Amino acid sequence: MPTVGLRFTPLAEHVRTARLVAVSVARRAGFGEDQLDEIRIAIGEACARAVSAAEAAAGRAGLVDMRLRDDEDRLDVTVLGCGEDGAPLLPEEATGSQDALSLALMTGAAGTSTPSAAPGGVHLSWVRERTGAVVQPLG
Repeated sequence: MPTVGLRFTPLAEHVRTARLVAVSVARRAGFGEDQLDEIRIAIGEACARAVSAAEAAAGRAGLVDMRLRDDEDRLDVTVLGCGEDGAPLLPEEATGSQDALSLALMTGAAGTSTPSAAPGGVHLSWVRERTGAVVQPLG
């Protein structure tokens, strides 16, 4: 179960880099081109939410933390808005990160998208397809 971590300052231009890393990990794990598009969309939304949360964190500098885990036929991704120290943001620090449209886009693209333990963060999961285009939800 290889794990890749990426931590970056909450700037919109770094979201593209995060998408590229996620797609590279997924491609290496054997995901098909149709799923790579879904991964790209969901990761972009998740990182944009985390950037928004980290930027809104009471005037402090922040970070976005992305962890990707390839576990057999499954890709799990967690994206969190964090404080400068790398700790996940507290509820009162993560204002503006709960955009319903963004969550809907991630849910549609990933097949599963649930808020993680920390505000401004999400956990996404894909199951590698053997045939067809069915994404399995977390269970």
